[in-house]
Amino acid sequence: MANKGLQVAQSGERTNTAGKPVSNKILSSISDRDYSLLRPHLEHVSLPNHLVIHEAGGNLEFAYFPNRGLISLVVVMKNGKTAEAGIVGKEGFTGTLAAVGLSRSTLQAVIQITGDGFRVEVAALQNTLASAPHLQLMLSRYAAIRGMQVAQTAACNRLHDIEQRLARWLLMTQDRVDSRSLPITHDFLATMLGTDRPTVSLAARVLQKKKLIEYIRGAVKIVNRKALEKSACECYAVIRRYDGELGLK
Repeated sequence: MANKGLQVAQSGERTNTAGKPVSNKILSSISDRDYSLLRPHLEHVSLPNHLVIHEAGGNLEFAYFPNRGLISLVVVMKNGKTAEAGIVGKEGFTGTLAAVGLSRSTLQAVIQITGDGFRVEVAALQNTLASAPHLQLMLSRYAAIRGMQVAQTAACNRLHDIEQRLARWLLMTQDRVDSRSLPITHDFLATMLGTDRPTVSLAARVLQKKKLIEYIRGAVKIVNRKALEKSACECYAVIRRYDGELGLK
């Protein structure tokens, strides 16, 4: 009987040295030569819900390249309040500052949808980049586009109402996890959108009343994506164009 938990690489699919298949889009798209240089440093890791992989203000020990799941990047204030800065799925990686020689990040990175992926020690990544120009180009390009997305998100959080922002965030998340059902709570949405739970719950009820989403058992299900796109602010279309530059369809 087949082992349901066993991951089997398909013919021609990239793997790390332990044979774990690669689904991350950056790792899948770099040149064979550059991938061969990075491959010995790729450690496959599980990414369980709520795991903090970078602390705000702390040293970057690892860069993470998700295969599945969702990583939230948040700004943490002195009083403990938080606000969204961005999200990362299989299209990207965390620890973007490491790609330009820096070792600290002001953002906290936390797993919000369980998945798996690969991590690389920052020192090993930076050493590899010296001999891997295509990898350097891909990581720098991703870091630049991520910066533009963060700027758009900052404007969105300041200028648009919670219903529009919630619609935008749900669409961005679905783009990265390839599922209509998103295992996220109102508490988490409040954290990401920089507001309180009652405000998010009210916005979610509005979208649910319009039959755009359903909220069942700790998950949000998108039932009418086209209509949800119309309810989102202009920022979703802008960020979507940036995603297109990253090859995220």
